[in-house]
Amino acid sequence: MYRGKYIGKYIGKYIGISIMNRINVTRSSMPTLEEYTKEIEGLFESHWLTNAGAKHEELKEKLRDYLGVNALALTVNGHLALELALQLLDLPEGGEVITTPFTFVSTTHAIVRSGLKPVFTDIRRDDCTMDPELIEEKITPNTVAIMPVHVYGNMCDVKRIEEIASKRGLKVIYDAAHTFGERLNVDGEWKGSGSFGDLSCFSFHATKVYNTIEGGAVCCNTEEEAERIAVLRDFGILDEETITDIAPNAKMNEFSAAMGLCNLRHVDEEIARRKKVNDLYRERLSGVKGIRLCPERSDVKSNYAYFPIFIDRDSYGMSRDELFERLKENGIGARKYFYPMITELDCYKNLYDSRETPVAHEAAEEVMTIPMYADLPEEDVERITGILLNN
Repeated sequence: MYRGKYIGKYIGKYIGISIMNRINVTRSSMPTLEEYTKEIEGLFESHWLTNAGAKHEELKEKLRDYLGVNALALTVNGHLALELALQLLDLPEGGEVITTPFTFVSTTHAIVRSGLKPVFTDIRRDDCTMDPELIEEKITPNTVAIMPVHVYGNMCDVKRIEEIASKRGLKVIYDAAHTFGERLNVDGEWKGSGSFGDLSCFSFHATKVYNTIEGGAVCCNTEEEAERIAVLRDFGILDEETITDIAPNAKMNEFSAAMGLCNLRHVDEEIARRKKVNDLYRERLSGVKGIRLCPERSDVKSNYAYFPIFIDRDSYGMSRDELFERLKENGIGARKYFYPMITELDCYKNLYDSRETPVAHEAAEEVMTIPMYADLPEEDVERITGILLNN
């Protein structure tokens, strides 16, 4: 009984909402029931439910085109996409991977579970992405890769990171979970967010801009790499009699792929509606004393994945945590995302000193993501911002 209560409390805290809240911090996008049931009808005829069935293969091709990447392999979730990407690169055990402490714990867990060592570098204050000017000072003879994270839809300085990696002979794996569908203007050419680095990994979790209920993908530069991931995601099974690798079960099932096909039809509309919510927030919150927003960039076609705000207690007159509680009392879900930062989590805090990444520490203490989803009504945005403005 105690365990059940604990799990319920944990889940509620994790997703940033209470069952009493009327406005959740996020809301999963879904097709109509009729559209989804039509999509899955054939599964009841074929009985082919997993192992790269027809829906899986169709989704793979459509996502490759939509994301503008050379090749990709679908996975059961975004976390195993990261682990499979690291396994594909066959990095030496114990090698160091430079990454950020301002991310969801999956990024770091993937490195550690792959037998590698995370080395944390600080972030830029304005957009919370890895500060490229601090990367080189973290490089040692043991460094084998860089794993930057696009945060809240804010894309990293991919050009500078690529320059450093190329000069130092390092691999680059992007955690692109927050940037589905985004485009970056590089020297006059719009490129999909999954086309950078040696590999880029997406999460298609239910709370993302685009979801397959649960799912993910590894975006690759070649079909050969994608085919290799397809082997690794299936226990390393090459054929009926050959198992080449010690690898996990990370296959996407047909029902998830069907949901992905449905949601892909509507994702551009989803992003357009998110933009309207984003614009309303910015109209009401820009320039408010004590509230800092991430800047918008003309070189990025955003997906408006999240709406983070950063609270300066001294100038705002209230701490982030106090504001979080006020919103909760008014039936509004929010999330301290990412707090605590990675180096202050119980499983890592004895291994790292958070003082080495002071900008990330400050961001973690100040950040709060407020409700953001396509069908968030304007009156709810007004209600949320009304509370923020009347502190």
